[in-house]
Amino acid sequence: MTDIRDIEITGESIRLGQLLKLAGIARSGGEAKLLLASGVLVNGLAEARRGRRLQRGDRVEADGETVRVA
Repeated sequence: MTDIRDIEITGESIRLGQLLKLAGIARSGGEAKLLLASGVLVNGLAEARRGRRLQRGDRVEADGETVRVA
């Protein structure tokens, strides 16, 4: 089982690209874009949109890490 790391946000939602950077999975927007092209899962489903809005409780799997919006 993969460890899930909670990432705290201040607003109601966050864009997927921003979450990848906040979690330290991507260092830049360009790197986030490359990750999305190579495969990112949101709540178990493939997602390629950097602007996808995430809410608290959403799970993101990318580059061998799993994070949850908290």
